[in-house]
Amino acid sequence: MVSDANVWAGQCHCGGVRFEATLSDGFNSIRRCTCSYCRMRGAVIAMAELGGIKFLQGEDALTTYRFHTGSAQHFFCSRCGIYTHHQRRSDRTSYAVNVACLEGVSPFDFAEVPVMDGVNHTNDTGRPTRRAGTLRFIPAD
Repeated sequence: MVSDANVWAGQCHCGGVRFEATLSDGFNSIRRCTCSYCRMRGAVIAMAELGGIKFLQGEDALTTYRFHTGSAQHFFCSRCGIYTHHQRRSDRTSYAVNVACLEGVSPFDFAEVPVMDGVNHTNDTGRPTRRAGTLRFIPAD
């Protein structure tokens, strides 16, 4: 971890991509999504401003994926396949960062994670983003 509480060191699984992420609101913005892609990916994300990711190594190893409208750009390490972050569709001025890529952080560190309704995305419906539910982690004793 870096000195500022909202700046986190991150990397993919193989370590080929290394970065620092400045989280806009710490872990107060964590969430998951119900869209077809996020359902399969299963990542917990936190938000960073557009300039909030600084690559220290391996930016050239990233590959991207776009689907549906093509406006969200999802980034992966081309070597190990780990999703590191994506540029958001609903807010093009921010990134969503995979918290599992952040040093010392696990998606299981959060007892409750809000799940947003990505099936009925605000850009498709014109309505405000709706919370679809809550994902809970209850550790075994």
